[in-house]
Amino acid sequence: MLNEVYEFCEEKMQGSVEHMLSNFRTLRTGKVTTKILDNIRVESYGSLVPLDQAASVLATDATTITISPWDKSMLNVIEKAIMKADIGVNPNNNGTDIKLFFPAMTVDQRHDTVKKAKGMAEDAKVGVRNDRKKANDKIKVLEKDKLVTQDDSKSAQDKVQKITDKYIAKIEELLKNKEQDILTV
Repeated sequence: MLNEVYEFCEEKMQGSVEHMLSNFRTLRTGKVTTKILDNIRVESYGSLVPLDQAASVLATDATTITISPWDKSMLNVIEKAIMKADIGVNPNNNGTDIKLFFPAMTVDQRHDTVKKAKGMAEDAKVGVRNDRKKANDKIKVLEKDKLVTQDDSKSAQDKVQKITDKYIAKIEELLKNKEQDILTV
């Protein structure tokens, strides 16, 4: 029973870390990546789809992304979606594809991006702490139902805290690495 609680705890906390990493990929660092466009959805044949399902998206160099829609009638739709996403650049539509030219990041932009990363990390920590609370609540229910002893309950809650500490440390380490990546010119 307690092993199920630990597995639940680990699984949920790992999910919080993976969500944070997914959000980190949308942040711009010194070199531009196509991941910055991951959250952009475009209207294609009546449904919203990720941009990379409606067009070829390539980082042609360190500061340029080229978007080539498979259906050229999608150019304006894609252009509007990019402007609406407010990623810090204006799309350049040349009639066959869209180019995004990212200027070099200023120091202020880098610090703002670090702040966003810290916010994402804090959200992940809150998720981990919520998972700890859920796991501890499950343990308390087991104790109340007399399925585990009071001592077992206490040691189980201590183990949940150790798991929590491990994931908080992991989040801190990933944030530190991302921060370094963002601030490196």
